[in-house]
Amino acid sequence: MAVSLLTRQVSDLCLGKPALKSLSISSTIGDALLALKRLGENFISIWNCDQHDHNLSAVDRGFKECRCVGKVCMVNIICFLCKEENLSNLATALQTPLSVLIPKSPCLVRHLEPNASLLDAIDLIQEGAQNLVIPLESSSKTSSRKKLVQGTLSKISTLHNNNRQYCWLTQEDIIRYLLNSIGLFCPTAANPINSLDIIDTRNKMAVHYDNPASSVLPFISRSLEIQASVAIVDSDGKLVGEISPFTLNYCDEDVAAAIATLSAGDLLAYVDCGGPPEDLVQLVKKRLQERNLEQALELVEEYSSGASISTSYSSSSSDDEFGMGRSARWMGYSARVVRRSEAILCYPWSSLVAVMIQALSRRVSCVWVVDDDGTLAGIVSFAGMMKVFRERSRTMREGCLN
Repeated sequence: MAVSLLTRQVSDLCLGKPALKSLSISSTIGDALLALKRLGENFISIWNCDQHDHNLSAVDRGFKECRCVGKVCMVNIICFLCKEENLSNLATALQTPLSVLIPKSPCLVRHLEPNASLLDAIDLIQEGAQNLVIPLESSSKTSSRKKLVQGTLSKISTLHNNNRQYCWLTQEDIIRYLLNSIGLFCPTAANPINSLDIIDTRNKMAVHYDNPASSVLPFISRSLEIQASVAIVDSDGKLVGEISPFTLNYCDEDVAAAIATLSAGDLLAYVDCGGPPEDLVQLVKKRLQERNLEQALELVEEYSSGASISTSYSSSSSDDEFGMGRSARWMGYSARVVRRSEAILCYPWSSLVAVMIQALSRRVSCVWVVDDDGTLAGIVSFAGMMKVFRERSRTMREGCLN
């Protein structure tokens, strides 16, 4: 039964999923920022063609095929804006081509046909894929919605030059699907994680509480690639909290100024509980003034006063049209998660199914493993969990053949 589950087509996991919103690689970082805010998306897919222009064929555009070449999220934009030269001239920074945010490695986003097996999808994730791009079934209803979206946001499309729509298939989608059939993998799923060899100690990224928040940046970029988090620890190496891509994706671009001026511990408080404390906002402003970062200062002041600056760097229509201003992002997230920087913990003797439930219930892609004394032992990621099911399926299949 478990073997047949993993041979199911990936299209089974795509039922009801929304069509993928996308931008062309020729767009700017400002275009991506506006798209993320207005559409309320965590990620937006980036394609190697101007997919909103359906009058041109793929050949006319200079490509053999219109394909997704990557994805962009608020974390990418925040990390880019944290650089001193970008903070000092935000308007110019937001006009930078979007291509600078796309990793050179093509493996983070992969295309997969809907009739491919779940096992094929897991294999791609084991190779490093974060998101799989799956074609959706076409219908007249979706066609009318496509026209509505394209008429509203001319640079954002769900329809591509082959008249198909696509959706994301994520690691979380697959783990949730496997959890629904967890009984097929007994007793493996009930085994402690330290017996399954899935505690990752190599990607245990940690920064001291008092270190500058800017020292977290290289780890944030890495955590985005491997879908992990950055631990904030005290002088004894015990976990205080975490800075995760999931957390930063629900922040606005003013967080770039906080990362450039605060300590790692203060950054925890800045992104926690639905909004930054006033004393930290004032501290950020003071330090921006000391460094003569006037545009970054204006950014923080406008957000702290409750104003949206999304139209400051673009001639596109206002955020009010979509009801997706800054307050909507903060309030929507706060209603789902009380504390953003609180790390999700388990122990080496925790069962695999318990760790899966922890990760899915808190919408995180990895869970921290701690020893009895609270020190970090490693992480357990979705990719690690899938490795167990992949190996279990292979063992069961070989047993059936023998």
